[in-house]
Amino acid sequence: MSRLRTAEGTLNERLQILIMEQVQGIPYFFQNITEKNMTFDHVFQRISDFIKRDPKGNFRLIVGTDSQVHKRHTLFISAIIIQRQGKGAWLCIRKELVPRKMLHLHERISRETSLTEELAALFTDDHKNALVDLVLPHVYDGASFTLEGHIDIGSGQRNKTNVFVKEMATRIRAMGLVPVIKPDSFGASCVANKYTKRNSLTEGKKII
Repeated sequence: MSRLRTAEGTLNERLQILIMEQVQGIPYFFQNITEKNMTFDHVFQRISDFIKRDPKGNFRLIVGTDSQVHKRHTLFISAIIIQRQGKGAWLCIRKELVPRKMLHLHERISRETSLTEELAALFTDDHKNALVDLVLPHVYDGASFTLEGHIDIGSGQRNKTNVFVKEMATRIRAMGLVPVIKPDSFGASCVANKYTKRNSLTEGKKII
């Protein structure tokens, strides 16, 4: 059993390294209703500042992606959300465009998961430890911190995405995130989904 866990841990580490190598050097820019063209460094600072305002709360750092097929393209929206449960949240989004209609469901769900993995990879161990250190002195007062990957799929028998749950949840878990699916994956199914409905090619990165 210990060998299995060691092998699984090694595989997860290799996966994280591979994705991190892919995202290094890629310019990631984020936006929300008040700011545009934020780098990840800016985003991380906003998250840190949000926690510092009242570090005794129950914090959830959430990443998730949703997509929408439009007439001539498919729009992907990835969201980063820091939520203090019961006390509000801060969020930003990143857009990517595929200049074709992605009608195959597995291809689209897999791409959503890949984009969420990329965001997760931006949060290195140093980043995560820095956020945990803000909350750690207050754990005996009930403070907590979790890192979640929200997936826009559900396990219900009538949900046509239920066959992908195990595959996508395993990928998210391998990145060190807690996988969350419908009806609880609001980071993808509500926040990111809201922006995919806007049929606009502006402020997005076009990909093949």
